[in-house]
Amino acid sequence: MTATLHRRAVVKALMQDPTDDLLVIAGLGQCTWDITAAGDRPQNLPLWGGMGGTVMIGLGLALAQPRKRVLVITGDGDMLMGLGSLATVAAQRPANLAIVVLDNEKFGETGNQATHTAPVAAGPSDRGAGTDLTAVARGCGIADGATVTAQGEVAQLVRDARAKAGPIFRTVKVMVETLPAAMPPKDGAHLKDRFRQAVLGAA
Repeated sequence: MTATLHRRAVVKALMQDPTDDLLVIAGLGQCTWDITAAGDRPQNLPLWGGMGGTVMIGLGLALAQPRKRVLVITGDGDMLMGLGSLATVAAQRPANLAIVVLDNEKFGETGNQATHTAPVAAGPSDRGAGTDLTAVARGCGIADGATVTAQGEVAQLVRDARAKAGPIFRTVKVMVETLPAAMPPKDGAHLKDRFRQAVLGAA
């Protein structure tokens, strides 16, 4: 399958006109840059590290703040490292959690090596297609899982991610692109403190 979606356009659509109640957790690397390019805001928590933990952070936040919408935006490499988190999401079933995985089938932070979601080249063990993250999510018990591949599906993706009762899981197949970095603040303590204040109010 040849991806045709641009990651930053998808993220911009997901974050357009966000309410103060939309809390966004972004995985390391390009996802952090994507949400910042869409507009840096205190309600964004970009993760500079901690690969594999993005969904669990989003889950904890969703459980702690059940009246606020939590949107996790991460990549296929991060999701592959944290697959077990999907089983925990399914067990907890937070209605306010949406997980969107931008899948370009590459480890962008280490040189664009193929991830396990990429088709496997023919060989002695010829396994054919790569890992289907949506199928994994469903297998873990997240009933509302789907894969987005076309521009005409983005509007529904946005509606689902912003308002549909969760947990929902969406794999979005995006192109491999070299994009300029859009850096959020690099001070982790500052990011944590401003996010906490945005969620809980001033101490």
